[in-house]
Amino acid sequence: MKKNTYSRIIAGTMTWGSWGKQLDKKGMETLMHHCLEQGITTFDHADIYGGYTTEEDFGAAFEQSGIQREDIELITKCGIQYICDKRPNKVKHYNYGKDYIIWSVEESLKNLKTDYLDLLLLHRPSPLMHPHEVAEAISSLKQQGKVKDFGLSNFTPSQTNLIASETSVNVNQIEFSITAFDAMHNGSLDHMLLKGITPMAWSPLGSVFREENDQTSRVHQQLFDLMPKYEATADQLLLAWTLRHPATIHPVIGTTNKERIANSVKAMDIELDLEDWFLLLVASQGHKVP
Repeated sequence: MKKNTYSRIIAGTMTWGSWGKQLDKKGMETLMHHCLEQGITTFDHADIYGGYTTEEDFGAAFEQSGIQREDIELITKCGIQYICDKRPNKVKHYNYGKDYIIWSVEESLKNLKTDYLDLLLLHRPSPLMHPHEVAEAISSLKQQGKVKDFGLSNFTPSQTNLIASETSVNVNQIEFSITAFDAMHNGSLDHMLLKGITPMAWSPLGSVFREENDQTSRVHQQLFDLMPKYEATADQLLLAWTLRHPATIHPVIGTTNKERIANSVKAMDIELDLEDWFLLLVASQGHKVP
């Protein structure tokens, strides 16, 4: 099966609604157009964002935006049963039963005001998931044209192999950044590169701008030293660091700031020198490579 094409930088919508900036319909519409003007055509959702409200808010804005459906790619995730006003759950849990996956996708389609998803991801692995049941749901959704492509989110290589034993897995969305780089060492990115699975990285700037500690101080200093050489901002260099990995990672940026969105796209034009890439890694680790 031919893989879908996603923009190299992906717009993450988690903070667009009530879990973040609380953008109104006009604000979301404006931000969608800004993303498209920068060449960002892929929008990443999850059913739980905003306590099961952000998809619907985005869909209402998309419906009036004038944007053609074929000009964008919509991703969403399902499986997490969240405790909130919209769901009468006793405990946060995961549901990957066939009927639930199908129902969840149909809810997302209705909320996003679309007939199909470009990509459906299972949001987090469940100890009770069965590959055959997942495969039956995905097969049904693909046959009906409701889902074009399928993948996973936060799955280990062994968990990915389990699901892939019965249905094609083309994407795995994981945490990856200069401050959260375990995926380089635990086999996750190796596995995706080997299997031809597209990695998407959530929180691609890591904790560099969120936390003040020894690690982030070292990274900031190294970024400061490199910025003149590349004529780039700190956030651009951080994205360029991730983009240089041979697995062809697609960063999912969570910002709603227009300038930072534009900056992120410019990061694709930065080719970090080999030693500069390692300088940033060493700054983050706090020690030289073995």
